[in-house]
Amino acid sequence: MRALTWHGEQDVRIDDVPEPEIVNPTDAIIEITATAICGSDLHLYNGYMPGMREGDVLGHEPMGEVIEVGDEVETLEVGDRVVVPFTISCGSCWFCEEELYSLCDNSNPNAEMASKMMGHSPAGLLGFSHMLGGYAGGQAEYLRVPYADIGPIAIESDLPDEQVLFLSDIFPTGYMAAENAEIEENDTVAVWGCGPVGQFAIQSAWMLGADRVIAIDRIPERLEMARDHGDAEIIHFEEDDVYDRLMAMTGNRGPDRCIDAVGTEAHGTGVMGIADQVKQEARLEDDRPHVLRQAIKCCRKGGTLSVPGVYLGRSDNLPFGSVMNKALTIKTGQTHVQRYLNPLLERIEDGEIDPSFVITHQVGLEDGPEMYETFNNKDDDCIKVVMTP
Repeated sequence: MRALTWHGEQDVRIDDVPEPEIVNPTDAIIEITATAICGSDLHLYNGYMPGMREGDVLGHEPMGEVIEVGDEVETLEVGDRVVVPFTISCGSCWFCEEELYSLCDNSNPNAEMASKMMGHSPAGLLGFSHMLGGYAGGQAEYLRVPYADIGPIAIESDLPDEQVLFLSDIFPTGYMAAENAEIEENDTVAVWGCGPVGQFAIQSAWMLGADRVIAIDRIPERLEMARDHGDAEIIHFEEDDVYDRLMAMTGNRGPDRCIDAVGTEAHGTGVMGIADQVKQEARLEDDRPHVLRQAIKCCRKGGTLSVPGVYLGRSDNLPFGSVMNKALTIKTGQTHVQRYLNPLLERIEDGEIDPSFVITHQVGLEDGPEMYETFNNKDDDCIKVVMTP
């Protein structure tokens, strides 16, 4: 089959690879009808994610049609149209029973590798390094789905792929980010990063009762989307001092809830931002935590900081004294996608949201290598890429 594969830093290729087969009786095989490039895929593309191997199949935002199921699969049948979560979860461990699906104890066969770095292993993830399972991803013609009874959600309506595809990751990720922010009525919410996850965090903040949403970025088309589609007030961080602007906008109190939808490759300003980039490129630091520092500084006393942005390891100069002395709450984590599938599908079916608004590019799978470069460079007003095999 044809698939997008990783061959090193900024080297993604379209290759012929073996088609997936049923390995365990709880597996299913789907034929991909739509798949997307996620912002977190760029951490792999730029060489920052440990555990990648040449030839790894990329992608963790897929959907398609079930063409084969293992003997123990009970909830899916051949012919079902499904969206597949990026988190792989067994459904029976303590964490899955607590609906903490991204912390599954059983789905990462390389748990020891992750535990050495993190202390414990999170769940395995589709197409996201051997440290997190070594599973082939969904930027391909076919995909093996482990624990198929626990992951995919069947789409029984005639909604187009573009409206339901993002249930695989970025819509639940944005929603969980807003939920983790503990938004209350009359709250002001600041969202750093207006990529797709940030856009869904903005939409979700309104759903959860925010009074004001302020979006922060430097890419004009992202800020325009946040303003025009998300009804957010905007700050261009290369034109305004973010702290000063947020204090002016909130009467010096600061936003009640702050969401870091950027993560490890944040573009910082000033000496600290340059130092982060140099240290990350020299592998002296794993992450560029400029946004994390800024959100800690800006958040009001007693406020909440939610971090859906992906961080990979060590971050320097984090002002943890500010966290403690300002009595901030921090909530983060990979998304427990399965928890949100049914309620968010209902919101789409009820017409409350059409997630396809973030799509700027629709191409064939063969165009994937070019689109990785375009997306990484933020060329051609690229915000979200959807591919069809």
